[in-house]
Amino acid sequence: MANIKSKAIRDSRDIHDLTFYKFAIESLPVAVMTVDPELRITGFNASAEEVTGYSKEETVGQHCGKILNGELCKINCPLRTILNHRESVVRTESIIYNKFGEIVPIRQHAAGLLNEDGKLIGGLEAFVDISHSKFLEREKASLISMFAHDMKSPLISIQGFVLRLLQNAVEIDEEMRKKYLKIIKLEASKLESLIDGFLEYSRLQTGKLNFNFTATSLDKELIEIYETYQAKGSQKGILFELQNAETLPIIEADSKYLKRVFSNLLDNALKYSGEKGLITITTQHADQYITVKIKDRGSGIDSKDLPYIFDPFYQGYGEKRGKGYGLGLAVVKAIVDGHGGKIFVESESGKGSVFTVVLPKAKKPEKHMSSNG
Repeated sequence: MANIKSKAIRDSRDIHDLTFYKFAIESLPVAVMTVDPELRITGFNASAEEVTGYSKEETVGQHCGKILNGELCKINCPLRTILNHRESVVRTESIIYNKFGEIVPIRQHAAGLLNEDGKLIGGLEAFVDISHSKFLEREKASLISMFAHDMKSPLISIQGFVLRLLQNAVEIDEEMRKKYLKIIKLEASKLESLIDGFLEYSRLQTGKLNFNFTATSLDKELIEIYETYQAKGSQKGILFELQNAETLPIIEADSKYLKRVFSNLLDNALKYSGEKGLITITTQHADQYITVKIKDRGSGIDSKDLPYIFDPFYQGYGEKRGKGYGLGLAVVKAIVDGHGGKIFVESESGKGSVFTVVLPKAKKPEKHMSSNG
């Protein structure tokens, strides 16, 4: 009788402990996922649902690599390292892809799960979305670099030519004077372009630029843009195609800024396409959203650049580093966000890119949405 009572007490304590741990894990502001020895998901808390976009019901029983689809899942899975090598804790930074195909940089900690006998029965991975901190780090570094180089360079050039004009006013003939002044004007224009782009992006980010939402025919806007870029493309031997079999419904939007979105995306596609290339604009609509895809067969985007392609002042690595100030795609994303939409990119170096813009059909956003997250 005493043994039965003792067992009942232990069972009650175990149930209480299990309930407490489940409550604690569910309440954590950190994504937590548990797996069995075969890396099938056994637990998925609310924060994990928020970071990945998947519900617990969608994940339990699935292989963790299928859900996280992270860069380490196939080559150096932290949980597999735990299970195979019996390491106690693995800490690292990586990226995963959420349910919607968006890249999410994370900081992750993996550990083994042991039973009372010390036997390894699975693993636990805790991870946090570090998108915002990574964004701030990159933006800070980019701003320092931009102001140190991009603004100083034209100023030095202007100062140099002005000094020549002042010191050698008598010796410099009219032709040389005009040449110097043209260079000064060009360098001043570079500064103006940088400042204008920065101010526009800043206004979009802070919501100080009010969008003028009106009934807009996306079909009409896209046809006009398509006709314009057909002429531009013919100069480089590049063919444009507009594939919109279905008539798109009227949406609430700022037509001027939507034109800016698609013009910027087509400018990029044109810029990175080789001769005799093909750029397609495809539209479709379902439920509450309209999707516009712009696909090219150009040089593509390096995998190192993809996570940061919409960051302001980001210009890429190496030989493909942009010649502008890296504000074009940042402004595009800010405008799309301001319309309550989403923008995605799929690309592979040397094989072209696909930019996807998803816009709500009717819901007018109540306030501007920041492009940071």
